[in-house]
Amino acid sequence: MTESTTAARAVADRLLDAQVRWLLDEVSGERFTEVVARDVAAVLEVAATVRAGEVVPAEEAERTVATVIDKVGGSAALADTVGLFADAIYDSIAANEDHTLGELVEREPVEALLQKIVDMHQTQERVLERLTDSPLVATVASKFVDKLVGDFVEANRQRAEKIPGMGTLMSIGQSAADRARKVAESNTILGDIAGKGALYALKRTNNAIREMLRDAPVHDATMEFWDLHADEPISGLREYLTKQDLNELVGLCYRIAVTTREKEYFGLLVDECVQVFHEKYRDHTLAEVLGELGLTGEDIVAEILRYGPAVVEAAKRDGVLEKLIRERLQPFYYSDEVLEILAPAE
Repeated sequence: MTESTTAARAVADRLLDAQVRWLLDEVSGERFTEVVARDVAAVLEVAATVRAGEVVPAEEAERTVATVIDKVGGSAALADTVGLFADAIYDSIAANEDHTLGELVEREPVEALLQKIVDMHQTQERVLERLTDSPLVATVASKFVDKLVGDFVEANRQRAEKIPGMGTLMSIGQSAADRARKVAESNTILGDIAGKGALYALKRTNNAIREMLRDAPVHDATMEFWDLHADEPISGLREYLTKQDLNELVGLCYRIAVTTREKEYFGLLVDECVQVFHEKYRDHTLAEVLGELGLTGEDIVAEILRYGPAVVEAAKRDGVLEKLIRERLQPFYYSDEVLEILAPAE
C-alpha cells in the first residue's frame, strides 16, 4: 500500500466515523421524530405522483395476497393462539358486567339483516326444495309431524280417560294402531306408502315454514327476542354455551378456514377479488389509495413513532446498530474511487 493510499485510507476512516455518528444522531431522541416526519412526508410526495397500476401489477398483487393467505393463514402462531383467543374472549365476556349487548351491537343493522333474511324468498324456496331431496330429512319431518299429532292425541286421551268408559275404548284404539304399525313395518308396499307419507309430511312442513316466514310476524318476534337481551349485561351470553363449547366452535371454524384456503377454487376467488381491486384503483396514485384506506401521513408517522424508538434503542445497545451502519458504509469509503478522491495530490 503506497503512502498516498495510506493517507487516503486514514481520511476515509475519519469520514466514516463522522457519518456513522451523524446517522446515529439522526435516529436518537427528538431528532428521530423530526426525521420520521420529514421522510414520511417526502415518501408521500413521491406517492402522489405514482399510480398504483405502475408499481403494483395485478399478477404480482395476486402472488402477494396468496402468499399472505398461505403463510400467515396456516402459520403455527395463528394455530396456537386461536384457542387462546377463544378462552380470553370467554373470560372477558364472563367477567364483563359493565356493558350490554345493545351497546356492543346496534339494533338498526341487526333489524336490517333480519329483514333481509326474511325477504330472501328465492333462497328460502330453493333451500326448502332441496330439503325434499333428502330421505333422512323427510324422515325427520315425518317424525316431527308424528310428534305433534302424538302429543295432541295423548293430551286428548288423558282428558277422555276422565270420562267413565272412555279409557277402555281408547286402549282398544291404541292396540289396533300398534298392530297396524307392526304390519306396515314388515310390508314393502306399506313401507313405500310410509315413505311417501314422510315426503308428504316434509312438504307440509315446508309449506308451514314458508307461510310462517311470509305471513307470521317473525321479524317482530325475533326483534323482541333481541330486545330482551340487548339490555342485559354481555356476561349473560355465557348462559348459552360453556367455555369449552366456544373453544371447540372457534377451533372447528378455524379448521374449515384453513382447509378451505388450500383449495384451488378459493385461490381463484382471491385472484378475482384482487383483479377487481386493481381495476378500481390502478389509476389512483399511491397516496390516493392510502387515503381510500383511511390512512394519512400523520397516522403513518404515529405508528412508526409508536414502535420505532424502542427498536432503535434496543439496536443501539452494545453497539449493534453502529456496527450495522459501519458495515453498510465501509465498502463505499474504502472503494478505489473514493480513495482516489481522498488521496493527497502529489
